[in-house]
Amino acid sequence: MAIENGLVTSAFNTYGTDGQNVGIDKSVLGKDDFLKLLLVELQNQDPTNPQDTDKILQQTSQLATLEASQNTNDALSSLTSTMSNSAQFTTISSIGKMANTGATGVVIENGNPVSFDVYFPESIQGGEITITNSQGVTVETLTVDAQSKGSVSLNWDAMDKSGNIYEDGEYRIGVTYTSSDGSSKSGRFGTYPIEAVRFNGGEAEFKLGGSYYPMSSVSEIYNPDEV
Repeated sequence: MAIENGLVTSAFNTYGTDGQNVGIDKSVLGKDDFLKLLLVELQNQDPTNPQDTDKILQQTSQLATLEASQNTNDALSSLTSTMSNSAQFTTISSIGKMANTGATGVVIENGNPVSFDVYFPESIQGGEITITNSQGVTVETLTVDAQSKGSVSLNWDAMDKSGNIYEDGEYRIGVTYTSSDGSSKSGRFGTYPIEAVRFNGGEAEFKLGGSYYPMSSVSEIYNPDEV
């Protein structure tokens, strides 16, 4: 398709008005292209039939349809942006609530020591952390001194009493403690308060204990007052 007056040479032309190849695919006509075609056609009408009403109405109708389609796309784009911002604000409102990562233990990889956090929902006189293997045998017991409500970071060298490194794999964590009133209670490993929220590549990440976890790794969020 070509109109030989210098304004439009081809609907498939990939060159800009400055003659430089801009790499734009013009195989699909936009509203600006239709407007140019309409103007060029008006300028090049048969002098004996200067006003072809049917063609003008057809072009005008097509132009109006394109305009409406573009407005719809703009509205949808704005709605998508609004919904994205709303979702981010909703995520931020999770700060202060509890998040369950679904983790029940830690994993030894290549015999390396393991670090992890345990959260205590109240002040404690002391606590005990038991680490068991896949057969349910306790391989390590760690003690926690008296502390206020909050998270405590622990390190496990992944070795037995003889200095031998335990086999790679998952080891379950059990938490028990004595509350400030002397009651014996059990804790819940893998559950922490949401201290902060950050966005990494568009994905929300929660600060739980001393680390950030992607939102996709959190299995449950709940209000601590409801438990």
